[in-house]
Amino acid sequence: MAKYTCPMHPEVISNEPGVCPKCNMNLVSDDTEDETNGDHDHSNPSATAHGSVYACPMHPDVTSDKPGMCPKCHMALEKTKRSSHDQHDHHDKHAGHNPNMFKQKFWLSLLLTIPTLIFSPMVQSWFGVHLAFAGSEYIPAVFGIIIFFYGGLVFLKSAKAELAARQPGMMTLISMAITVAFIYSSLVTLKLVSGMDFWWELATLVTIMLLGHWLEMASVESAQGALNELAKLLPDEAELVEHGESRKVSVSQLKVGDAVLVRPGAQVPVDGKVIKGESEVNESMLTGESRPVKKIVGAEVIGGTINANGALTIEVTKVGGDTALAGIMKIVEDAQTSKSKTQVLADKAAFYLTFVALGAALLTWIGWWIAGASAGFIFERVVTVLVIACPHALGLAIPLVTAISTTLAAKNGLLVRERMALESARNIDVVLFDKTGTLTKGEQGVVDILAKDKGRTLSLAAALERESEHPIAKAIFQYAHGQNVPETHATDFSALSGRGVRAKAGGKMVYVGGPRLLEELKLKLDSELQKAAEEASTDGKTVVYVVEDKTVLGAIMLADVIREESKEAVARLHDMGKRVAMLTGDSKGVAAWVAKELGIKEYFAEVLPENKAETVKKLQADGSRVAMVGDGVNDAPALTQANIGIAIGAGTDVAIESAGIVLASSDPRGVAKIVTLSKATYRKMLQNLAWATGYNALAIPLAAGVTSGIGFVLSPALGAVLMSLSTIIVAINAQFLRRIKL
Repeated sequence: MAKYTCPMHPEVISNEPGVCPKCNMNLVSDDTEDETNGDHDHSNPSATAHGSVYACPMHPDVTSDKPGMCPKCHMALEKTKRSSHDQHDHHDKHAGHNPNMFKQKFWLSLLLTIPTLIFSPMVQSWFGVHLAFAGSEYIPAVFGIIIFFYGGLVFLKSAKAELAARQPGMMTLISMAITVAFIYSSLVTLKLVSGMDFWWELATLVTIMLLGHWLEMASVESAQGALNELAKLLPDEAELVEHGESRKVSVSQLKVGDAVLVRPGAQVPVDGKVIKGESEVNESMLTGESRPVKKIVGAEVIGGTINANGALTIEVTKVGGDTALAGIMKIVEDAQTSKSKTQVLADKAAFYLTFVALGAALLTWIGWWIAGASAGFIFERVVTVLVIACPHALGLAIPLVTAISTTLAAKNGLLVRERMALESARNIDVVLFDKTGTLTKGEQGVVDILAKDKGRTLSLAAALERESEHPIAKAIFQYAHGQNVPETHATDFSALSGRGVRAKAGGKMVYVGGPRLLEELKLKLDSELQKAAEEASTDGKTVVYVVEDKTVLGAIMLADVIREESKEAVARLHDMGKRVAMLTGDSKGVAAWVAKELGIKEYFAEVLPENKAETVKKLQADGSRVAMVGDGVNDAPALTQANIGIAIGAGTDVAIESAGIVLASSDPRGVAKIVTLSKATYRKMLQNLAWATGYNALAIPLAAGVTSGIGFVLSPALGAVLMSLSTIIVAINAQFLRRIKL
């Protein structure tokens, strides 16, 4: 029987087709025949099932059925003919699929450059030495040719792709520079033209360019490592429980409905629901929430999170591409391949800079030809202009920043679905929160207790509500359990239809119920309790009374529980100068109470679902840019209407699909983090753009030789160093974004 494995993670093996639980790629059969050429694309459904596939040598996940350029690094897509057997180990064997390609080419080119320099007449004249033997004059040419075809071929291939796509860029300029140097040096060596050859300049140029690309790609790969880091969260194996016994199986073999044992300290292998046990789970790697989350029977757990101190048995609810982790990986991947406005601007600038460079090279040629300069000097100036004007730094300025910001956002529980949303967040004027499920938990909970003995009152109420499935009863019992009040046992339990419950506790009859219970028992409240109950009812709270025999012990107030983080979230946004408003379908009393508790001055109550988008429009009418934060299906139109839609991660799929950013942890404080990250990201973008464009504006005239009159001439090799240095500066500056505190 055929086995199915992952092309990227060959340790993942399954008896059936499916997806890899680590990277979400399609599993491939290990008995695929070679005559199919094995060109099934496992990451891009648009690629051809048979025949050739074009893949990026740096990003093997980028594939196409046509020649073109990689959208991530602008390298040429290379034609591949891999069988499924080859794909099992190509990730490890083929150095061209990571920065090691440039690393290896750099080191070998560097070794070949050393004899090229040693036997170069010009270099020897600098040091006043003369090393020569029969045929030594050809050493620079031999090694220069090897370096050109070995080290320079990657640039030539990518330039061909740029031209084929009618998008000439940095690879075109580099290729023109090294090709001009190669042709001219060859003609000089063959004595077809007179002058000084450029073999040592060509060798150092290619070598330095390889070094620059190696460092650049290493930075890009590091910045885009979010997907790899997320993939590492899932274990390879899980403990499947069958017939009361557990055995280790591959995670890929798990099916919905299976029972899995998660031991203390182990990773949760897939999404599921706790069916046995109690523990705390660290979800920080997915949600950004540092505090462990308590899990009891019925609670949901997420694959990739870490179990703490107790053993849990979970029922598998989602596998493969349906898991929360797979969804997060898809969001991160989409964000890293999408473009922001600033990115589009940078791409245009890099595109036009190519033509500026070509124009500058042409003018340099014409200018020095008219001035009567030698052919060697003219060629040297043209090569230097082409090299130094490469829009490498400009091409890297924005992608690297956005890749780092996307990764940083994911680590903090902020899932950026659209880069445009992240970029625009810095300019938000109004943050409009949905109430239920966003600022509040969307469930009844105890918010206050009015009694002389709060502990005893709560204990008695919990004793009567212990076995009830009513939401109010469950809320009281859970609150009492969390407060660790003394446990009270009740007997002779009976329900009072529409009024409450009663039972015996401590030898006395105890009642728990609403106002109708008091009417039936003909009991009256004291003035203080009466006033508090009336105020609570006005605020939309539910009031439950606890009665022992004929004495009212106190009242328990319940309401939609406000999230602990909501008040801080609102305060942070106010400190940032943002206008905060609240939107809800609840009554004005409830809205007023929640708004007062959170310090929100502007709120909209009793808003029908179909009118929520209209409320957003009203706020936008004066030109304000609005961010809408919501969780429900009825929030989707408002999320879409807003300038930025932010969905609570625990909300519905519809809400999430309508939003540009998702808060994985359901923590409203994430909105302030988004604004902070947006400002920092934009600041780094501007810094990198300013450096990249300013560098070219200064460097091109120097390369053209405007300072030759004062004795300063910029060599092609030094031009390559400066160009690479500019790229490195941009890369380092982008890395500083990681230091921002959200």
